[in-house]
Amino acid sequence: MSDSQQSDPAPTWWSRPADPAAGADAGRAEPSAVTQAPPPAIPAQGGPSDAPAAPDAAGAPVTHAAPGPRYDPWAEVPLHVADQGRPVRGGPGLVKVLAFATAVALLAGGIGGFLGIVVERRSSTRLELPQAAADTRGRAPDSVAGIAATALPGVVTLHVSGSGGGGTGTGFVLDGEGHILTNNHVVAGAKDITVTFSTGESVAATLVGRDGGYDLAVVKVEGVRGLRPLSLGNSENVRVGDPVVAIGAPFDLSNTVTAGIISATGRPITAGGDKGDGSDVSYVDALQTDAPINPGNSGGPLLDAQAHVIGINSAIRGADKGEDDSEGDRQSGSIGLGFAIPVNQGKRVAEELIRTGHATHPVIGVTLDMQYQGDGARVDAKGEAGKPSVVSGGPGARAGIKPDDVITKVDGVRVHGGDELIIKIRAHRPGDHLALTVLRDGKERTLDVVLGSADAS
Repeated sequence: MSDSQQSDPAPTWWSRPADPAAGADAGRAEPSAVTQAPPPAIPAQGGPSDAPAAPDAAGAPVTHAAPGPRYDPWAEVPLHVADQGRPVRGGPGLVKVLAFATAVALLAGGIGGFLGIVVERRSSTRLELPQAAADTRGRAPDSVAGIAATALPGVVTLHVSGSGGGGTGTGFVLDGEGHILTNNHVVAGAKDITVTFSTGESVAATLVGRDGGYDLAVVKVEGVRGLRPLSLGNSENVRVGDPVVAIGAPFDLSNTVTAGIISATGRPITAGGDKGDGSDVSYVDALQTDAPINPGNSGGPLLDAQAHVIGINSAIRGADKGEDDSEGDRQSGSIGLGFAIPVNQGKRVAEELIRTGHATHPVIGVTLDMQYQGDGARVDAKGEAGKPSVVSGGPGARAGIKPDDVITKVDGVRVHGGDELIIKIRAHRPGDHLALTVLRDGKERTLDVVLGSADAS
């Protein structure tokens, strides 16, 4: 079908480009001619038509001017272009993306964890009470803690074993050579002695010497370096009410520290006597304390406020279980009645034990009537095995003591029995002078006695 055969008007949006051969005049055609011109012929085969323009009524070819190019869907480059969006620029690599995401995740996790801790601490599900900060400062030297810190390195625990079984006691270091002071009843009958220091180190010890009358003994360790001897005080300076600290191993609880005061001085006590013949009885002019002392404290130091040893803990008075007040019915735990050997006496005995292996006892050279029920200590009428009760040429005989005399005072201090007289005498050294008040024929007189010496068993 040719263009001339097209009878239907062309749609208003359809136009053709101006023919270049038409000249400038054709380009100035009226706009109405454009809209009224017949549409071009469409080739039968669907391709662009090469036929010339159809003539008008006068026979001249008609040209149509258009304001813009013709839309040709079959052109090599169509005028319409699909919008492909903005070109994609080169973005960050996968590694950078992952690193950034990881950093963000860690930051978010840290912030979340911190907020969670704050919320938990402030919530009612967790209670946190106020607390003082740690204090690394030391304690005052005269406080219980200060005394304990000074003395503990020089205190030891003794474990002994023998044919009669084993036991535990306490001791303390006397010098840098390894001598240790303890109670006689701790090591009596021992075959093996082990000493454990406050650091927990244990070494074997050997017995140097012991004395049952004073209830004191010295053992020695070898090859131990860094020993910390305790300083010895003076028991003559002790006063009732002075603060004291006791260190020991009650019931094998090593390095136990207790505190109290001096309850009394010059308290005469006797301990032992298990053998029945009196050979194991100890006589002590003791310091009494309410610092808790229990089995295992025996041989441990009693310390003053300067951490000086003023006594050797040796005995306690137990509570009565029954109404008969018998020794076998007493409890062994502390009731605040503890007794310590004065350090002045312990020092003298320890020096003798280290020097000679045995101790000497001061004596007055008389035999006492231990069954006497009156007040004071009576000199027996006869001695043992028919011997005189006043040793001829002895200290008592030289001072003028006679049989049946009753000794009522020692240096002005009243004594109430034979045990107390022995205790007061043993609190001194051989060679000391004593003023003995004697009751004879109803009259009192004072005699000056120079104490003699006797070897201990």
